[in-house]
Amino acid sequence: MKICFIGGGNMARAMIGGMVAKGQSPEEIGVVEPREEGRTALEADFGVRTLPAVSEQVASAQVIVLAVKPQQMKSAVAPLAGKLAGAVVVSIAAGLRASDIGRWLGGYSRIVRCMPNTPALIGAGVTGLYADPSVSADERNQVAGILSSVGTSVWIDDEAKMDAVTAISGSGPAYVFHFIEALEAAGVALGFDEGTARALAIGTVDGAARLAAQSDEAPGTLRERVTSKGGTTAAALASLAQDDFSAIIARAVEAARARGAQMGDELGAD
Repeated sequence: MKICFIGGGNMARAMIGGMVAKGQSPEEIGVVEPREEGRTALEADFGVRTLPAVSEQVASAQVIVLAVKPQQMKSAVAPLAGKLAGAVVVSIAAGLRASDIGRWLGGYSRIVRCMPNTPALIGAGVTGLYADPSVSADERNQVAGILSSVGTSVWIDDEAKMDAVTAISGSGPAYVFHFIEALEAAGVALGFDEGTARALAIGTVDGAARLAAQSDEAPGTLRERVTSKGGTTAAALASLAQDDFSAIIARAVEAARARGAQMGDELGAD
């Protein structure tokens, strides 16, 4: 067993499915999942090995992915404390610092923190990663390869910035969904039925995001290209500016970053 996931929830399933689809042997993947129905589904869907609890097999894996909620992390890794010799431990939990996870593991440092987001469920995620200096270049590449199964990844050189990664990309899909909700509601208010308003809103956001991703020009330049002086778009953007739209987004992102840091303080206190 080369790679073992502790936790078999949605994000773990997305990563496993992406890895298998890209050629990773299911026999080399293990999943610790306490729920029997969860183990049955993982075995049926992906052909991976499953375990009801952490065992020596987990400790001997090359890569251990911690895919449990932050509040469950301390108890989840307790059985591994003092038993790891060379595994790279990858945490996808928001807020939790590598030093605290390492302390719970009995003083272990070969840890990578990463923050995937929910578009990973369809292979379109973006993940920020931070590695402790003790993690080698080859190990970093191995971890990046695992995350590439669900989208793109970006390495961060300062762990303190991981809370900002969480605020921008980890929580970011919710901001976009909220914008789609608002655009849909505006369409309904203008007389469209819900289905038509939703199709217009989602199609617009999807198309604009893909155009931005494929263009060499900055988003601001693309915005300017759509905005004719004295036109409809200019009127809408003027209204957004009057409500200080950019500052609203900045405050929201900062609130998420601050909460991530606070979670790290709270969950890592013991």
